[in-house]
Amino acid sequence: MPSPSTEKNHDPDETITRGTGNVFADLGYTDADERQTKLRLAHAINGVIARRRLTQATAAERLGVNQPKVSALARYKLDGFSVERLMTFLTALDQDVEIVIKNKPRSRAGGRIFVVSA
Repeated sequence: MPSPSTEKNHDPDETITRGTGNVFADLGYTDADERQTKLRLAHAINGVIARRRLTQATAAERLGVNQPKVSALARYKLDGFSVERLMTFLTALDQDVEIVIKNKPRSRAGGRIFVVSA
């Protein structure tokens, strides 16, 4: 009888599928790129707010919104926010937003939107 440390609990039907890097695309959302962009922008905004130790009320004043909107943003409830609005929030927090447009690689089927936070 094999010892528990050498026995393998591997299900032969179990397979591992590598993700695309966009969980929304992996889940089949048709607006996956937009959702991923919003998520990354919100993450950057929340990072600035946290680093500056701003209260939600102070952040709301800076962003020109009410405190419940900042709370929604902090909880990544992003349905009420456009990509443009999130970029405007970043500039209100004294952050530069840079958009770079370039040709896609031939190896990829279509263009994509990608946000990188520095």
